[in-house]
Amino acid sequence: MSSVFKLLHTLLVFYTLLSFSISSSSAIPPGSRSLLRVTKSGAGDQSDFAVDLNVTNFDSVLKDTPAIYAIVEFFAHWCPACRNYKSHYEKVARLFNGANAVHPGTVLMTRVDCANTINTKLCDKFSVTHYPSLYWGPPSKFVGGSWDGKSEKSDIRPIDDGRTADRLLKWINKQLGSSYSLEDEKYENDQLIHSNVSDPGQIARAVYDVEEATSIAFDIILAHKLIKPDTRATLIKFMQLMVAHHPSRRCRKGSADILVNFDDLYPSNKWPTNKQESGNGSRHGGVAKFDICGKEVPRGYWMFCRGSKNDTRGFSCGLWVMLHSLSVRVEDGESQMAFTSTCDFIHQFFMCEECRQHFYSMCKRVSTPFSNTRDFVLWLWTAHNEVNTRLMKTESSLGTGDPKFPKTTWPSKHLCPNCYTNQNQDEESSSIDWDLDEVFKFLGSYYGKKLVSLYTEKDKAHAQIKNDAASEDLLQPTNALVVPVGAALAIAVASCLFGALACCWRSQQKNRKPRRS
Repeated sequence: MSSVFKLLHTLLVFYTLLSFSISSSSAIPPGSRSLLRVTKSGAGDQSDFAVDLNVTNFDSVLKDTPAIYAIVEFFAHWCPACRNYKSHYEKVARLFNGANAVHPGTVLMTRVDCANTINTKLCDKFSVTHYPSLYWGPPSKFVGGSWDGKSEKSDIRPIDDGRTADRLLKWINKQLGSSYSLEDEKYENDQLIHSNVSDPGQIARAVYDVEEATSIAFDIILAHKLIKPDTRATLIKFMQLMVAHHPSRRCRKGSADILVNFDDLYPSNKWPTNKQESGNGSRHGGVAKFDICGKEVPRGYWMFCRGSKNDTRGFSCGLWVMLHSLSVRVEDGESQMAFTSTCDFIHQFFMCEECRQHFYSMCKRVSTPFSNTRDFVLWLWTAHNEVNTRLMKTESSLGTGDPKFPKTTWPSKHLCPNCYTNQNQDEESSSIDWDLDEVFKFLGSYYGKKLVSLYTEKDKAHAQIKNDAASEDLLQPTNALVVPVGAALAIAVASCLFGALACCWRSQQKNRKPRRS
């Protein structure tokens, strides 16, 4: 009987281990991979401008980029030709990528290492047959997309003539109708600058500038330790306005996260008791950086608000766009609250002393509370034009303005011809006869739907990709039911043998004669 027990024990152990192995493997979805961080260059390497992508961040990076087009280079790190080509690719990437990009927001240049096994399926989706392979298309078309190597109607196209930096840039110029050069420096030959004034569709790119300005504004608040007992309530009210009406979903979410934890970060009962203590740099809790619009913001460059010089437009332009975008989104019942929150926020947190005093003086001239959105929107528009008129004279006399973006009365006839009741009236006139109903309609559209149109299009495309993926999942069996045939047979055989041996053992126990004492 000892041999029977040994066999029984062996089968029991085998059955247990087999069951554990199968249950463990079924708990891991096929194709699942550990998340990898984006590879960054070492501290001494300043040449990598192209963005390294892999299967874990490919869709998210291309979905969130403000660039109009993207180039994806599929390569293998062991390939000598790829290593030799890298310097050519980087020369072009310098023009388009990074905080100091010469032509930002035009082309996002990326790369994927197909020699990394986690990227095998990704490279297969784009029919990569040789290294390096370059593909061109709108970033949204790469998200969840593929290329079969044959379709001529696809929005994704292979770049067949980009073996050197000169040839690649020539190919890009042909697609864009541009004349970029490898020798271009920042603010030179910048065609994006020329299009901002004349093209009303460019406001769609300003949503990224609104994120940039929002992030910088709150970084300034932290850097100068502006959160104090007498400013705390103002900041909370303005952030509440942002949570509800900021045009960027990222900024709305970031504002909400900070508000939820605001009392923990900046407790109202833990403030300095004297001036000396308040100036010693004590943080009294708080954080080093808000990340109010996500960790990837600020990006370090401007799109719609890009000036022709380094010290023009930028932050102030982005801040105005943010204020206008908030104004057109509030409800009638919120208009007075939005007005006071905006005035107090600029007065207490905008670091340009003269600017905030002028802005607050315009606020104090308002004697009747706002009861509807229209009045608040038109007041902010009037205030902005008043600021432009004042700065127009100063910048003209001192020569400090942007020569390609001189201050003017806004909107122009080109942007809103219906805003002018008299089409023959000079735009530079100090007393333009405005059609305020048309102005309000224009502002609502310009800073409303048009501003977030790029976000809306990307969200629709992303939702379609998620729906397609969900449909594919429904057509596939769930992991819990997928058991290899061999394993199933092994379990069945083991169960049968186990049952047979158990019955045999019980029969022998019954037939055994009891021993006499």
